[in-house]
Amino acid sequence: MPETRVSRAERQRQTRERLIEVAGDMFLDVGYAGTSLDKVALEAGFSKGAVYSNFAGKEELCMAVLDEIHAEKIRLVQQVFAEDASLDVRLKNFVEWTRSSLGEPQWTALEAEFAAVARHNEWVATELVKRHREVRRLIVTLIEATVADAGLETTIPVEDVATALLALGAGLGGLRALDPRIDMDVFGVILAGLVRPKRDQ
Repeated sequence: MPETRVSRAERQRQTRERLIEVAGDMFLDVGYAGTSLDKVALEAGFSKGAVYSNFAGKEELCMAVLDEIHAEKIRLVQQVFAEDASLDVRLKNFVEWTRSSLGEPQWTALEAEFAAVARHNEWVATELVKRHREVRRLIVTLIEATVADAGLETTIPVEDVATALLALGAGLGGLRALDPRIDMDVFGVILAGLVRPKRDQ
């Protein structure tokens, strides 16, 4: 019996991962409105019932897709700031990351389209707010560790720095999705302006 339960759980995990993978391709390719659960189920090789046994609806499936995308991007940012390098080098590498990651047209369009759903869906609004707060907490942790390691401090409360950087990233990403010539060096300039040598207490 234990082996049967494990097998069933594993099959469900594989089904869920496959649905997220297929849905992710569709959401990015044709957008939120252009994707249906019927199409996802068909492309993934499952019944529509299999979709509903894993997700309450399209909103929850799209949230799972975005969670996967965000987790990978967060992993790469953490990797940049975990490097054994000077602050200047880490900032330079971070700016390079923004060039390759922020403003990707399909991802940016999906983020904007799904955010619009929050206007009429309280669950989506609540979940997005929850995730934004989690990202801000992560940014706070990264900033605190980075400036402490470099003997610096932020010029404004670190929570405000995190909010400003999150907003800057979202704004620059939206602009860059339309105009790839947008200079991402502004990210490094603003970051550098938000820290200073630590003053004696």
